[in-house]
Amino acid sequence: MPGNKDSDGGWRKFLWNSEKREFLGRTGGSWFKIFLFYVIFYGCLAGIFIGTIQVMLLTLNEYKPTYQDRVAPPGLSHTPRSEKSEISFKKGDPSTYQKYIDSMQKFLELYDEERQIDDAKYEDCGAIPRPYTDRDTLESDLGQRKSCRFSRSQLQSCSGENDKTFGFDQGKPCLIVKLNRIVNFRPRAPSSNDSLPEALKGKSFDNFIPIHCKNKREEDEGKIGEIKYFGLGGLAGFPLQYYPYYGKRLQPNYLQPLVAIQFTNLTMKEELRIECKVYGDNIDYNEKDRYQGRFDVKFMVDS
Repeated sequence: MPGNKDSDGGWRKFLWNSEKREFLGRTGGSWFKIFLFYVIFYGCLAGIFIGTIQVMLLTLNEYKPTYQDRVAPPGLSHTPRSEKSEISFKKGDPSTYQKYIDSMQKFLELYDEERQIDDAKYEDCGAIPRPYTDRDTLESDLGQRKSCRFSRSQLQSCSGENDKTFGFDQGKPCLIVKLNRIVNFRPRAPSSNDSLPEALKGKSFDNFIPIHCKNKREEDEGKIGEIKYFGLGGLAGFPLQYYPYYGKRLQPNYLQPLVAIQFTNLTMKEELRIECKVYGDNIDYNEKDRYQGRFDVKFMVDS
């Protein structure tokens, strides 16, 4: 018992020594010096960090990315999206494809004509592909720029205006395709046939970037059926007058041009892999990125 009392007294004395007026073995002056040291130390660290951030911000442009030398060509994406890029449904059974219809309707709401009536924000850029629409440089003082109108009616039978199911109820599904945005990027139409598939060779691609879909696996050849494309002017591609994109600050109402793809005769009850690509002189592909300039999707349609 006496040993326990001595031990308890030692701890109490360590916590507060009334004779030397020490707390945890240090006087008030000692604790103040330690506190002051760390205040100065961490204050200096915070100052260095804030100064570094401020210097970095001075190198950035509010409207244009400072470094774009490593920016990959735009990705090609589609709506509806699904897990593992697999679209599976039963013809005539709305419960199996309603989620696809809902996502397409929501996406196309931005392309309703009534949303594009403000002439201060939108302008007509032509009904056929044209050259780039230059709205001065990113650094100019023009402020916000207008955007080209794009009506969903250009997508015809895949617009969702007449056929509210986008072909899913008949087993003829549509995909809505767009090129992802890159500030100040100007896609260039293909200048030669070297990189084009046989179906596109010998055709003219004045002022638009063509897109083409085909079976990804050899065993699916002949099972895909006819593929229809609906874009501006009825062309299967992205018109150049919608480029370049000036960024969210300068062009907040920008609408990407769309292409609708309808698969009108897919073989039922078979898993089909389809690959779609865009073709241009400055559009490349990367095996590690399945959406760079292309995408592949798997269809499974049950009757």
